[in-house]
Amino acid sequence: MLDWTDKHCRYFHRLLTKRAVLYTEMVTTGALLHGQTERYLSFNSQEHPLALQLGGSEPNEMAQCSVMAADFGYDEVNINVGCPSERVQKGAFGACLMAEPQLIADCVAAMQAKVSIPVTVKNRIGIDDQEDYAGLQHFVSTVAEAGCKTFIIHARKAWLKGLSPKENREIPPLRYELVYQLKQEFPQLEILINGGITSIEVCQTHLQHVDGVMVGREAYQNPWILAEVDQAIYGNTVTPLDRYAVLEQLLVYIEQQQAQGGRVSHIGRHILGLFQGLPGARQWRRHLSEHMHRPEADLDLFKQAAKKVLDVSPPSL
Repeated sequence: MLDWTDKHCRYFHRLLTKRAVLYTEMVTTGALLHGQTERYLSFNSQEHPLALQLGGSEPNEMAQCSVMAADFGYDEVNINVGCPSERVQKGAFGACLMAEPQLIADCVAAMQAKVSIPVTVKNRIGIDDQEDYAGLQHFVSTVAEAGCKTFIIHARKAWLKGLSPKENREIPPLRYELVYQLKQEFPQLEILINGGITSIEVCQTHLQHVDGVMVGREAYQNPWILAEVDQAIYGNTVTPLDRYAVLEQLLVYIEQQQAQGGRVSHIGRHILGLFQGLPGARQWRRHLSEHMHRPEADLDLFKQAAKKVLDVSPPSL
């Protein structure tokens, strides 16, 4: 979710669900150790529970960054061993590290020695020509021996050569059964499943076999799916906000960010899917997309866009 799940996106998503764990976009160790640390680690206090996703493979650097995360108040540090892009491979992190389980184990051990917050791993079921289940089993068992108790598994292989990141999200077949098998073999571990999940009903089906579900692009493109999570998954009885009430809270946030020098487009791009599935949603997206990058864009832009939906969809939806 690089360049997608920044703090503005997460603030929006937290208005929809109070219980789901939110994850940052992947941040590299180099960016934290040699870049603008505040820029990459700052977040809104309302975002908890919140995990920082790290990209890196040098144990001491990963440990240093874990300390930074804990000091900033993150609830979890997650190691990315799933991103297949060539840029990530050249940086020696992401899915290519599935070929080096002992190195990831060393990172986990170094990180856990420095922080008390959970250190988790997000990985694929395999890469390239690795044996389907044997490679996954070896990776997880090796890293678990170092103390990692939680694995988030994208149920597709990553092909490091020949497929683009987009193709790696679509072409390799989903093998959910391998993740189920892993949970059966390692019942003591927390196993979460990821990949191709597009509805709460599908989440509930997976939860009969594993401990949790991660939803990525569907939650970004159709964010209202998150409004169902607290009741359907966690059993909360509080009625969630409707979409217009969410927008009202977002307008307060946008006004605050503008006062601090932020641009409305930095927030607006994340909420294009707020009215997904409702009459008028296309007009909402079009109005924002055409106008939010203009220097004069302000709160009125969002009110004008919302009216295009309000005129055809009742506020109770």
